[in-house]
Amino acid sequence: MLSKPARWWRAAAAVAAGGLPCLAFPAPALWWFAYVALVPWMLLLRSAPTGRRAALEGWLGGAGFILAVHHWLLPSLHVFLLPLAALLGLLWIPWALLVRELLGGDGAGGRAGAALALVPAAWLLSELARSWQGLGGPWGLLGASQWQVPPVLRLASVGGVWLVSLLVAAVNCAVVLLIVAPAARVPAVAGLTGCAVLTGVVWLWVPRPEVSGGLRVAVVQPGLVADGPDSADRRFAAGERLTRGLAGQHPDLVVWGESSVGADLTARPDLARRLAALSAEVGAPLLVNVDARRPPAAEPGMAGGAAGAGGTGAAGGTGGSGAPGIYKSAVLVGPEGPTGARYDKMRLVPFGEYIPARALLGWATSVGKAAGEDRVPGDSPVVMDLPGRPDVRLGPLVCFESAFPDMSRHLTREGAGLLIAQSATSSFQHSWAPAQHASLAALRAAESGRPMVHATLTGISAVYGPSGERLGSALPTSASTAALYEVPLARGTTLYVRFGDWPVGAALAVLAVYCAAAGVRSFRAGRPAPEPTAPRARTARG
Repeated sequence: MLSKPARWWRAAAAVAAGGLPCLAFPAPALWWFAYVALVPWMLLLRSAPTGRRAALEGWLGGAGFILAVHHWLLPSLHVFLLPLAALLGLLWIPWALLVRELLGGDGAGGRAGAALALVPAAWLLSELARSWQGLGGPWGLLGASQWQVPPVLRLASVGGVWLVSLLVAAVNCAVVLLIVAPAARVPAVAGLTGCAVLTGVVWLWVPRPEVSGGLRVAVVQPGLVADGPDSADRRFAAGERLTRGLAGQHPDLVVWGESSVGADLTARPDLARRLAALSAEVGAPLLVNVDARRPPAAEPGMAGGAAGAGGTGAAGGTGGSGAPGIYKSAVLVGPEGPTGARYDKMRLVPFGEYIPARALLGWATSVGKAAGEDRVPGDSPVVMDLPGRPDVRLGPLVCFESAFPDMSRHLTREGAGLLIAQSATSSFQHSWAPAQHASLAALRAAESGRPMVHATLTGISAVYGPSGERLGSALPTSASTAALYEVPLARGTTLYVRFGDWPVGAALAVLAVYCAAAGVRSFRAGRPAPEPTAPRARTARG
Protein backbone atom coordinates (compact mmCIF):
# COMPACT_ATOMS: atom_id res chain seq x y z
CA MET A 1 0.00 0.00 0.00
CA LEU A 2 1.49 3.33 -1.06
CA SER A 3 1.56 6.21 1.40
CA LYS A 4 -0.17 9.42 0.41
CA PRO A 5 3.09 11.32 -0.35
CA ALA A 6 4.28 8.39 -2.45
CA ARG A 7 1.05 8.43 -4.44
CA TRP A 8 1.43 12.13 -5.16
CA TRP A 9 5.09 11.80 -6.12
CA ARG A 10 4.31 8.93 -8.49
CA ALA A 11 1.46 10.89 -10.05
CA ALA A 12 3.72 13.89 -10.70
CA ALA A 13 6.44 11.60 -12.04
CA ALA A 14 3.94 10.00 -14.45
CA VAL A 15 2.95 13.37 -15.92
CA ALA A 16 6.60 14.41 -16.29
CA ALA A 17 7.69 11.07 -17.76
CA GLY A 18 4.82 11.15 -20.26
CA GLY A 19 5.96 14.57 -21.46
CA LEU A 20 9.59 13.57 -22.06
CA PRO A 21 9.12 12.27 -25.65
CA CYS A 22 8.25 15.80 -26.81
CA LEU A 23 11.99 16.55 -26.84
CA ALA A 24 12.44 14.18 -29.78
CA PHE A 25 10.17 16.32 -31.98
CA PRO A 26 11.00 19.71 -33.51
CA ALA A 27 11.95 22.27 -32.38
CA PRO A 28 14.37 20.45 -30.00
CA ALA A 29 14.51 17.64 -32.62
CA LEU A 30 16.56 15.27 -30.44
CA TRP A 31 15.54 12.36 -32.69
CA TRP A 32 17.88 9.90 -30.94
CA PHE A 33 16.17 10.58 -27.62
CA ALA A 34 12.98 8.91 -28.92
CA TYR A 35 14.64 5.49 -28.50
CA VAL A 36 14.86 5.91 -24.70
CA ALA A 37 12.21 8.58 -24.08
CA LEU A 38 9.59 6.05 -22.92
CA VAL A 39 11.94 4.23 -20.55
CA PRO A 40 11.30 6.37 -17.40
CA TRP A 41 7.55 6.12 -17.88
CA MET A 42 7.71 2.35 -18.44
CA LEU A 43 9.92 1.85 -15.38
CA LEU A 44 7.34 3.68 -13.30
CA LEU A 45 4.45 1.65 -14.71
CA ARG A 46 6.11 -1.73 -14.19
CA SER A 47 6.58 -0.92 -10.51
CA ALA A 48 2.93 0.02 -9.95
CA PRO A 49 1.63 -2.03 -6.99
CA THR A 50 -1.76 -2.67 -8.60
CA GLY A 51 -3.32 -2.65 -12.03
CA ARG A 52 -5.52 0.22 -10.94
CA ARG A 53 -2.45 2.28 -10.09
CA ALA A 54 -0.83 1.43 -13.43
CA ALA A 55 -3.98 2.55 -15.24
CA LEU A 56 -3.95 5.86 -13.33
CA GLU A 57 -0.28 6.50 -14.15
CA GLY A 58 -0.82 5.53 -17.77
CA TRP A 59 -3.65 8.04 -17.95
CA LEU A 60 -1.61 10.79 -16.27
CA GLY A 61 1.40 10.10 -18.47
CA GLY A 62 -0.75 10.18 -21.60
CA ALA A 63 -2.20 13.53 -20.52
CA GLY A 64 1.34 14.79 -19.91
CA PHE A 65 2.37 13.66 -23.39
CA ILE A 66 -0.55 15.50 -25.02
CA LEU A 67 0.14 18.68 -23.03
CA ALA A 68 3.85 18.63 -23.90
CA VAL A 69 3.48 17.89 -27.61
CA HIS A 70 0.56 20.31 -28.05
CA HIS A 71 1.54 23.02 -25.57
CA TRP A 72 1.61 25.59 -28.38
CA LEU A 73 -2.19 25.29 -28.61
CA LEU A 74 -2.57 27.16 -25.32
CA PRO A 75 -3.10 30.58 -27.02
CA SER A 76 -6.03 29.10 -28.93
CA LEU A 77 -7.57 26.66 -26.46
CA HIS A 78 -6.46 28.13 -23.11
CA VAL A 79 -7.85 26.08 -20.21
CA PHE A 80 -9.75 23.82 -22.60
CA LEU A 81 -6.46 22.07 -23.44
CA LEU A 82 -6.49 20.50 -19.95
CA PRO A 83 -9.75 18.51 -20.30
CA LEU A 84 -8.73 17.63 -23.85
CA ALA A 85 -5.43 16.19 -22.57
CA ALA A 86 -7.28 14.36 -19.81
CA LEU A 87 -9.63 12.81 -22.36
CA LEU A 88 -6.89 11.71 -24.75
CA GLY A 89 -4.75 10.44 -21.88
CA LEU A 90 -7.27 7.64 -21.35
CA LEU A 91 -6.04 6.06 -24.59
CA TRP A 92 -2.79 5.00 -22.92
CA ILE A 93 -4.44 2.92 -20.19
CA PRO A 94 -4.35 -0.41 -22.12
CA TRP A 95 -0.67 0.15 -22.90
CA ALA A 96 0.09 0.92 -19.26
CA LEU A 97 -1.65 -2.26 -18.08
CA LEU A 98 0.34 -4.34 -20.56
CA VAL A 99 3.60 -2.72 -19.45
CA ARG A 100 2.89 -3.68 -15.85
CA GLU A 101 1.73 -7.17 -16.78
CA LEU A 102 4.61 -8.10 -19.09
CA LEU A 103 7.52 -6.05 -17.74
CA GLY A 104 6.71 -6.23 -14.05
CA GLY A 105 8.50 -9.50 -13.36
CA ASP A 106 11.95 -10.86 -14.01
CA GLY A 107 11.33 -11.47 -17.71
CA ALA A 108 11.68 -15.24 -17.33
CA GLY A 109 9.89 -17.62 -19.62
CA GLY A 110 8.19 -16.15 -22.65
CA ARG A 111 7.14 -12.88 -21.04
CA ALA A 112 10.09 -10.91 -22.43
CA GLY A 113 9.38 -12.04 -25.98
CA ALA A 114 5.69 -11.32 -25.54
CA ALA A 115 6.52 -7.85 -24.20
CA LEU A 116 8.66 -7.02 -27.24
CA ALA A 117 5.67 -7.75 -29.48
CA LEU A 118 2.70 -6.64 -27.39
CA VAL A 119 3.93 -3.47 -25.70
CA PRO A 120 4.80 -1.73 -29.03
CA ALA A 121 1.52 -2.98 -30.50
CA ALA A 122 -0.43 -1.46 -27.60
CA TRP A 123 1.44 1.83 -28.03
CA LEU A 124 0.45 1.83 -31.70
CA LEU A 125 -3.16 1.21 -30.69
CA SER A 126 -3.15 4.44 -28.66
CA GLU A 127 -1.68 6.33 -31.64
CA LEU A 128 -4.26 4.86 -33.98
CA ALA A 129 -7.17 5.80 -31.71
CA ARG A 130 -6.12 9.43 -31.31
CA SER A 131 -5.44 9.72 -35.05
CA TRP A 132 -9.16 10.08 -35.65
CA GLN A 133 -9.79 13.63 -36.85
CA GLY A 134 -12.37 14.25 -34.15
CA LEU A 135 -9.71 13.65 -31.48
CA GLY A 136 -7.18 15.99 -33.07
CA GLY A 137 -5.61 13.82 -35.74
CA PRO A 138 -2.25 12.02 -35.94
CA TRP A 139 -0.07 14.81 -34.59
CA GLY A 140 2.93 13.81 -32.46
CA LEU A 141 3.11 10.15 -33.52
CA LEU A 142 6.27 8.63 -32.07
CA GLY A 143 7.55 7.64 -35.51
CA ALA A 144 7.22 11.23 -36.74
CA SER A 145 10.19 12.17 -34.55
CA GLN A 146 12.45 10.35 -37.04
CA TRP A 147 11.67 12.61 -40.00
CA GLN A 148 15.35 13.49 -40.60
CA VAL A 149 16.89 9.99 -40.32
CA PRO A 150 17.32 8.55 -43.85
CA PRO A 151 17.38 4.81 -42.92
CA VAL A 152 14.22 5.21 -40.88
CA LEU A 153 12.52 7.19 -43.64
CA ARG A 154 13.14 4.17 -45.84
CA LEU A 155 11.19 2.12 -43.28
CA ALA A 156 8.33 4.59 -43.72
CA SER A 157 8.25 3.73 -47.42
CA VAL A 158 7.55 0.12 -46.39
CA GLY A 159 5.03 0.53 -43.59
CA GLY A 160 4.42 4.23 -43.16
CA VAL A 161 4.94 6.16 -39.95
CA TRP A 162 3.21 3.27 -38.15
CA LEU A 163 6.12 0.90 -38.77
CA VAL A 164 8.53 3.52 -37.47
CA SER A 165 6.48 3.98 -34.29
CA LEU A 166 6.50 0.22 -33.72
CA LEU A 167 10.28 0.07 -34.09
CA VAL A 168 10.92 3.01 -31.74
CA ALA A 169 8.56 1.60 -29.10
CA ALA A 170 10.19 -1.84 -29.41
CA VAL A 171 13.64 -0.36 -28.79
CA ASN A 172 12.35 1.39 -25.65
CA CYS A 173 10.87 -1.90 -24.45
CA ALA A 174 14.14 -3.76 -25.03
CA VAL A 175 16.08 -1.10 -23.10
CA VAL A 176 13.72 -1.53 -20.13
CA LEU A 177 14.30 -5.29 -20.19
CA LEU A 178 18.06 -4.78 -20.22
CA ILE A 179 17.81 -2.50 -17.18
CA VAL A 180 15.47 -4.48 -14.94
CA ALA A 181 15.41 -8.11 -16.10
CA PRO A 182 18.78 -9.90 -16.21
CA ALA A 183 16.99 -13.11 -17.18
CA ALA A 184 15.64 -11.39 -20.28
CA ARG A 185 18.88 -10.03 -21.67
CA VAL A 186 19.02 -12.58 -24.48
CA PRO A 187 15.54 -11.73 -25.89
CA ALA A 188 16.19 -8.03 -25.28
CA VAL A 189 19.44 -8.10 -27.25
CA ALA A 190 17.72 -10.21 -29.89
CA GLY A 191 14.98 -7.58 -30.13
CA LEU A 192 17.46 -4.73 -30.54
CA THR A 193 19.38 -6.74 -33.12
CA GLY A 194 16.18 -7.50 -34.99
CA CYS A 195 15.28 -3.80 -35.18
CA ALA A 196 18.76 -2.97 -36.47
CA VAL A 197 18.72 -5.81 -39.01
CA LEU A 198 15.26 -4.83 -40.27
CA THR A 199 16.38 -1.24 -40.76
CA GLY A 200 19.56 -2.35 -42.50
CA VAL A 201 17.79 -4.79 -44.82
CA VAL A 202 15.24 -2.17 -45.80
CA TRP A 203 17.99 0.41 -46.36
CA LEU A 204 20.01 -1.96 -48.57
CA TRP A 205 17.33 -3.86 -50.45
CA VAL A 206 14.16 -1.82 -50.75
CA PRO A 207 14.34 0.08 -54.07
CA ARG A 208 14.69 3.84 -53.95
CA PRO A 209 12.26 5.98 -55.93
CA GLU A 210 13.25 6.09 -59.58
CA VAL A 211 13.89 9.73 -60.46
CA SER A 212 12.29 10.73 -63.73
CA GLY A 213 12.55 14.37 -64.75
CA GLY A 214 12.13 17.41 -62.58
CA LEU A 215 10.03 20.44 -61.86
CA ARG A 216 10.90 24.02 -60.95
CA VAL A 217 8.61 24.97 -58.07
CA ALA A 218 8.54 28.41 -56.43
CA VAL A 219 7.25 28.87 -52.89
CA VAL A 220 5.94 32.32 -51.92
CA GLN A 221 6.07 33.14 -48.21
CA PRO A 222 4.85 36.71 -47.54
CA GLY A 223 5.64 36.65 -43.80
CA LEU A 224 3.72 38.19 -40.92
CA VAL A 225 1.05 40.76 -41.71
CA ALA A 226 -0.39 42.76 -38.85
CA ASP A 227 -4.03 42.04 -38.05
CA GLY A 228 -6.53 44.60 -39.22
CA PRO A 229 -9.59 45.08 -41.41
CA ASP A 230 -7.41 45.15 -44.53
CA SER A 231 -4.93 42.41 -43.52
CA ALA A 232 -6.18 40.02 -46.22
CA ASP A 233 -5.63 42.65 -48.92
CA ARG A 234 -2.16 43.47 -47.59
CA ARG A 235 -1.23 39.79 -47.48
CA PHE A 236 -2.42 39.37 -51.06
CA ALA A 237 -0.38 42.38 -52.15
CA ALA A 238 2.74 40.99 -50.44
CA GLY A 239 2.32 37.66 -52.21
CA GLU A 240 1.75 39.49 -55.47
CA ARG A 241 4.94 41.54 -55.07
CA LEU A 242 7.09 38.52 -54.21
CA THR A 243 5.65 36.48 -57.07
CA ARG A 244 6.38 39.24 -59.54
CA GLY A 245 10.07 38.92 -58.59
CA LEU A 246 10.06 35.39 -60.06
CA ALA A 247 9.66 36.73 -63.59
CA GLY A 248 12.50 35.48 -65.76
CA GLN A 249 13.34 32.52 -63.48
CA HIS A 250 11.08 30.15 -65.45
CA PRO A 251 9.23 28.27 -62.70
CA ASP A 252 6.81 25.52 -63.70
CA LEU A 253 4.54 26.20 -60.71
CA VAL A 254 4.18 28.88 -58.04
CA VAL A 255 2.67 27.87 -54.69
CA TRP A 256 1.14 30.23 -52.16
CA GLY A 257 0.30 29.30 -48.56
CA GLU A 258 -2.98 28.62 -46.80
CA SER A 259 -5.47 31.52 -46.65
CA SER A 260 -3.32 33.53 -49.05
CA VAL A 261 -6.46 34.84 -50.77
CA GLY A 262 -9.13 36.22 -48.45
CA ALA A 263 -12.04 36.53 -50.86
CA ASP A 264 -13.84 34.18 -53.20
CA LEU A 265 -12.54 34.73 -56.72
CA THR A 266 -16.01 34.74 -58.25
CA ALA A 267 -17.07 37.48 -55.83
CA ARG A 268 -13.84 39.42 -56.45
CA PRO A 269 -13.10 39.18 -60.19
CA ASP A 270 -10.49 41.91 -59.73
CA LEU A 271 -8.40 39.49 -57.65
CA ALA A 272 -8.85 36.77 -60.25
CA ARG A 273 -7.59 39.16 -62.95
CA ARG A 274 -4.56 40.12 -60.86
CA LEU A 275 -3.68 36.47 -60.31
CA ALA A 276 -4.09 35.74 -64.01
CA ALA A 277 -1.81 38.64 -64.88
CA LEU A 278 0.77 37.33 -62.39
CA SER A 279 0.61 33.88 -63.96
CA ALA A 280 1.21 35.36 -67.40
CA GLU A 281 4.07 37.52 -66.12
CA VAL A 282 6.01 34.67 -64.44
CA GLY A 283 5.04 32.13 -67.10
CA ALA A 284 3.62 29.56 -64.67
CA PRO A 285 0.29 28.68 -63.05
CA LEU A 286 -0.30 29.70 -59.44
CA LEU A 287 -1.71 27.39 -56.79
CA VAL A 288 -3.31 29.77 -54.28
CA ASN A 289 -5.50 29.07 -51.27
CA VAL A 290 -8.83 30.81 -50.85
CA ASP A 291 -10.23 31.15 -47.33
CA ALA A 292 -13.60 32.81 -47.83
CA ARG A 293 -17.35 32.52 -47.88
CA ARG A 294 -18.45 31.13 -51.21
CA PRO A 295 -21.46 32.78 -52.81
CA PRO A 296 -24.18 30.27 -53.74
CA ALA A 297 -24.14 31.57 -57.31
CA ALA A 298 -20.49 30.51 -57.65
CA GLU A 299 -21.18 26.80 -57.34
CA PRO A 300 -22.49 25.94 -60.85
CA GLY A 301 -19.81 27.91 -62.63
CA MET A 302 -16.97 26.52 -60.56
CA ALA A 303 -18.16 22.95 -60.90
CA GLY A 304 -18.65 23.27 -64.62
CA GLY A 305 -15.24 24.82 -65.13
CA ALA A 306 -13.50 22.08 -63.19
CA ALA A 307 -15.00 19.33 -65.27
CA GLY A 308 -13.07 20.43 -68.30
CA ALA A 309 -9.96 21.83 -66.70
CA GLY A 310 -8.18 18.87 -65.25
CA GLY A 311 -9.34 18.75 -61.62
CA THR A 312 -10.57 15.27 -60.78
CA GLY A 313 -12.04 14.14 -57.50
CA ALA A 314 -13.39 10.83 -56.32
CA ALA A 315 -16.46 11.27 -58.51
CA GLY A 316 -14.92 13.30 -61.28
CA GLY A 317 -15.71 16.70 -59.74
CA THR A 318 -13.73 19.26 -57.83
CA GLY A 319 -14.02 17.87 -54.34
CA GLY A 320 -16.42 20.56 -53.11
CA SER A 321 -19.65 19.84 -51.29
CA GLY A 322 -21.55 22.79 -52.76
CA ALA A 323 -23.11 23.77 -49.41
CA PRO A 324 -23.05 27.49 -48.57
CA GLY A 325 -20.47 28.63 -46.05
CA ILE A 326 -16.76 29.32 -45.57
CA TYR A 327 -14.33 27.04 -47.37
CA LYS A 328 -10.57 26.65 -47.50
CA SER A 329 -9.76 25.79 -51.09
CA ALA A 330 -6.66 25.17 -53.16
CA VAL A 331 -7.36 26.90 -56.50
CA LEU A 332 -5.19 26.66 -59.61
CA VAL A 333 -4.95 29.89 -61.62
CA GLY A 334 -3.44 30.25 -65.09
CA PRO A 335 -2.92 33.16 -67.49
CA GLU A 336 -6.59 32.99 -68.46
CA GLY A 337 -7.77 33.03 -64.85
CA PRO A 338 -8.94 30.20 -62.55
CA THR A 339 -8.61 26.92 -64.40
CA GLY A 340 -11.54 25.34 -62.54
CA ALA A 341 -9.31 22.89 -60.68
CA ARG A 342 -10.17 23.30 -57.01
CA TYR A 343 -9.79 21.25 -53.86
CA ASP A 344 -11.85 22.04 -50.77
CA LYS A 345 -10.19 21.06 -47.49
CA MET A 346 -11.83 17.88 -46.18
CA ARG A 347 -10.41 17.42 -42.68
CA LEU A 348 -10.88 20.51 -40.62
CA VAL A 349 -8.96 21.37 -37.46
CA PRO A 350 -11.08 20.73 -34.35
CA PHE A 351 -11.79 24.02 -32.52
CA GLY A 352 -9.59 25.95 -34.95
CA GLU A 353 -11.94 25.56 -37.94
CA TYR A 354 -14.99 23.95 -36.38
CA ILE A 355 -16.18 23.05 -32.90
CA PRO A 356 -17.22 19.43 -32.37
CA ALA A 357 -20.69 19.24 -30.82
CA ARG A 358 -20.93 23.04 -30.92
CA ALA A 359 -24.19 23.03 -28.93
CA LEU A 360 -22.30 21.41 -26.06
CA LEU A 361 -18.78 22.84 -26.46
CA GLY A 362 -19.49 26.22 -28.03
CA TRP A 363 -18.35 27.93 -24.84
CA ALA A 364 -14.77 27.30 -26.01
CA THR A 365 -15.06 30.45 -28.14
CA SER A 366 -15.22 32.53 -24.97
CA VAL A 367 -11.91 31.30 -23.53
CA GLY A 368 -9.71 31.04 -26.62
CA LYS A 369 -9.42 31.57 -30.34
CA ALA A 370 -11.80 28.78 -31.27
CA ALA A 371 -13.77 29.02 -34.52
CA GLY A 372 -16.70 31.38 -34.27
CA GLU A 373 -18.32 29.67 -37.27
CA ASP A 374 -17.76 26.16 -38.59
CA ARG A 375 -16.09 25.99 -41.98
CA VAL A 376 -17.55 23.64 -44.58
CA PRO A 377 -15.51 20.52 -45.40
CA GLY A 378 -14.99 19.27 -48.93
CA ASP A 379 -16.27 15.84 -49.86
CA SER A 380 -13.49 14.28 -51.95
CA PRO A 381 -9.78 14.54 -52.73
CA VAL A 382 -8.67 16.10 -55.99
CA VAL A 383 -5.75 15.45 -58.33
CA MET A 384 -5.02 18.40 -60.64
CA ASP A 385 -3.40 18.42 -64.06
CA LEU A 386 -0.55 20.93 -64.27
CA PRO A 387 -1.00 23.17 -67.34
CA GLY A 388 1.97 22.95 -69.68
CA ARG A 389 3.24 19.74 -68.07
CA PRO A 390 1.05 16.82 -69.12
CA ASP A 391 3.40 14.45 -67.31
CA VAL A 392 2.76 16.02 -63.89
CA ARG A 393 -0.32 15.92 -61.70
CA LEU A 394 -0.67 17.74 -58.39
CA GLY A 395 -2.05 16.36 -55.13
CA PRO A 396 -3.07 19.30 -52.89
CA LEU A 397 -3.58 19.13 -49.14
CA VAL A 398 -4.41 21.96 -46.77
CA CYS A 399 -2.85 22.59 -43.35
CA PHE A 400 -2.87 19.68 -40.91
CA GLU A 401 -4.09 17.27 -43.61
CA SER A 402 -0.38 16.67 -44.14
CA ALA A 403 -0.42 14.79 -40.82
CA PHE A 404 -2.71 12.07 -42.25
CA PRO A 405 -0.77 9.31 -44.06
CA ASP A 406 -3.87 7.95 -45.76
CA MET A 407 -4.57 11.23 -47.59
CA SER A 408 -1.19 11.49 -49.32
CA ARG A 409 -1.29 7.75 -50.05
CA HIS A 410 -4.67 8.12 -51.74
CA LEU A 411 -3.48 11.05 -53.85
CA THR A 412 -0.43 9.05 -54.93
CA ARG A 413 -2.57 6.08 -55.91
CA GLU A 414 -4.73 8.45 -57.96
CA GLY A 415 -1.70 9.59 -59.95
CA ALA A 416 -0.29 12.62 -58.14
CA GLY A 417 3.37 13.19 -58.98
CA LEU A 418 3.84 16.16 -56.65
CA LEU A 419 2.22 16.51 -53.22
CA ILE A 420 1.57 20.03 -51.96
CA ALA A 421 0.54 21.13 -48.47
CA GLN A 422 -0.59 24.75 -48.09
CA SER A 423 -0.36 25.83 -44.48
CA ALA A 424 -0.51 28.80 -42.12
CA THR A 425 0.87 28.64 -38.59
CA SER A 426 1.05 32.39 -37.93
CA SER A 427 -1.05 31.98 -34.76
CA PHE A 428 1.80 29.89 -33.34
CA GLN A 429 4.68 31.80 -34.89
CA HIS A 430 7.09 31.68 -31.96
CA SER A 431 6.34 28.12 -30.84
CA TRP A 432 7.40 24.63 -31.87
CA ALA A 433 4.40 24.28 -34.18
CA PRO A 434 5.94 25.58 -37.46
CA ALA A 435 8.91 23.21 -37.24
CA GLN A 436 6.73 20.25 -36.22
CA HIS A 437 4.36 20.90 -39.08
CA ALA A 438 7.08 21.26 -41.71
CA SER A 439 8.71 18.00 -40.62
CA LEU A 440 5.57 16.00 -41.46
CA ALA A 441 6.08 16.61 -45.18
CA ALA A 442 9.32 14.60 -45.06
CA LEU A 443 7.40 11.55 -43.81
CA ARG A 444 4.64 11.91 -46.39
CA ALA A 445 7.24 12.19 -49.17
CA ALA A 446 9.09 9.09 -47.96
CA GLU A 447 5.88 7.07 -47.55
CA SER A 448 4.58 7.90 -51.01
CA GLY A 449 7.84 8.08 -52.97
CA ARG A 450 6.74 11.48 -54.25
CA PRO A 451 8.27 14.92 -53.60
CA MET A 452 6.30 17.23 -51.35
CA VAL A 453 6.10 21.00 -51.04
CA HIS A 454 5.13 22.51 -47.68
CA ALA A 455 4.23 26.15 -48.42
CA THR A 456 3.22 28.49 -45.62
CA LEU A 457 2.32 32.13 -45.14
CA THR A 458 4.80 32.82 -42.38
CA GLY A 459 7.16 29.82 -42.24
CA ILE A 460 8.50 27.29 -41.91
CA SER A 461 8.21 26.46 -45.64
CA ALA A 462 10.20 23.46 -46.89
CA VAL A 463 10.48 21.12 -49.87
CA TYR A 464 11.36 17.41 -49.71
CA GLY A 465 12.42 14.94 -52.37
CA PRO A 466 10.81 11.55 -53.08
CA SER A 467 12.89 9.83 -50.38
CA GLY A 468 12.01 12.44 -47.76
CA GLU A 469 15.30 14.30 -48.12
CA ARG A 470 15.20 18.08 -47.77
CA LEU A 471 15.74 20.02 -50.98
CA GLY A 472 17.46 23.37 -50.64
CA SER A 473 17.00 25.52 -47.58
CA ALA A 474 13.84 25.84 -45.53
CA LEU A 475 12.31 29.31 -45.25
CA PRO A 476 12.35 30.31 -41.56
CA THR A 477 9.59 32.14 -39.75
CA SER A 478 11.58 35.38 -40.06
CA ALA A 479 11.61 35.26 -43.88
CA SER A 480 9.42 37.20 -46.32
CA THR A 481 10.54 35.90 -49.67
CA ALA A 482 9.97 33.73 -52.71
CA ALA A 483 12.30 30.77 -53.30
CA LEU A 484 12.73 28.52 -56.33
CA TYR A 485 13.39 24.79 -55.87
CA GLU A 486 14.54 22.16 -58.35
CA VAL A 487 12.28 19.25 -57.47
CA PRO A 488 13.07 15.75 -58.78
CA LEU A 489 10.04 13.74 -59.84
CA ALA A 490 9.83 10.00 -59.33
CA ARG A 491 8.12 6.94 -60.75
CA GLY A 492 7.22 3.65 -59.20
CA THR A 493 5.20 2.65 -56.16
CA THR A 494 6.39 2.25 -52.59
CA LEU A 495 5.34 -0.74 -50.53
CA TYR A 496 3.38 1.57 -48.26
CA VAL A 497 1.37 2.98 -51.15
CA ARG A 498 0.75 -0.55 -52.39
CA PHE A 499 -0.15 -2.27 -49.12
CA GLY A 500 -1.21 0.59 -46.87
CA ASP A 501 -1.35 0.49 -43.07
CA TRP A 502 -0.40 -3.17 -42.71
CA PRO A 503 1.62 -2.57 -39.49
CA VAL A 504 -1.60 -1.39 -37.84
CA GLY A 505 -3.37 -4.58 -38.92
CA ALA A 506 -0.48 -6.69 -37.67
CA ALA A 507 -0.48 -4.91 -34.29
CA LEU A 508 -4.22 -5.34 -33.89
CA ALA A 509 -3.93 -9.04 -34.81
CA VAL A 510 -1.21 -9.61 -32.20
CA LEU A 511 -3.28 -7.88 -29.53
CA ALA A 512 -6.39 -9.84 -30.53
CA VAL A 513 -4.52 -13.15 -30.19
CA TYR A 514 -3.23 -12.10 -26.77
CA CYS A 515 -6.71 -11.07 -25.60
CA ALA A 516 -8.19 -14.34 -26.87
CA ALA A 517 -5.51 -16.38 -25.11
CA ALA A 518 -6.01 -14.40 -21.90
CA GLY A 519 -9.75 -14.98 -22.14
CA VAL A 520 -9.27 -18.73 -22.56
CA ARG A 521 -6.92 -18.84 -19.55
CA SER A 522 -9.39 -16.86 -17.47
CA PHE A 523 -12.24 -19.18 -18.46
CA ARG A 524 -10.26 -22.26 -17.57
CA ALA A 525 -9.14 -20.79 -14.25
CA GLY A 526 -12.71 -19.92 -13.32
CA ARG A 527 -14.21 -23.28 -14.27
CA PRO A 528 -14.68 -25.59 -11.24
CA ALA A 529 -12.48 -28.65 -11.20
CA PRO A 530 -14.28 -31.94 -11.95
CA GLU A 531 -15.21 -33.99 -8.92
CA PRO A 532 -13.04 -37.10 -8.48
CA THR A 533 -14.72 -40.34 -9.42
CA ALA A 534 -15.18 -42.63 -6.42
CA PRO A 535 -13.56 -46.07 -6.78
CA ARG A 536 -15.93 -48.92 -7.32
CA ALA A 537 -16.81 -50.63 -4.03
CA ARG A 538 -15.89 -54.24 -3.68
CA THR A 539 -18.45 -56.72 -2.40
CA ALA A 540 -17.85 -59.96 -0.62
CA ARG A 541 -18.30 -61.70 -3.93
CA GLY A 542 -15.55 -59.63 -5.55
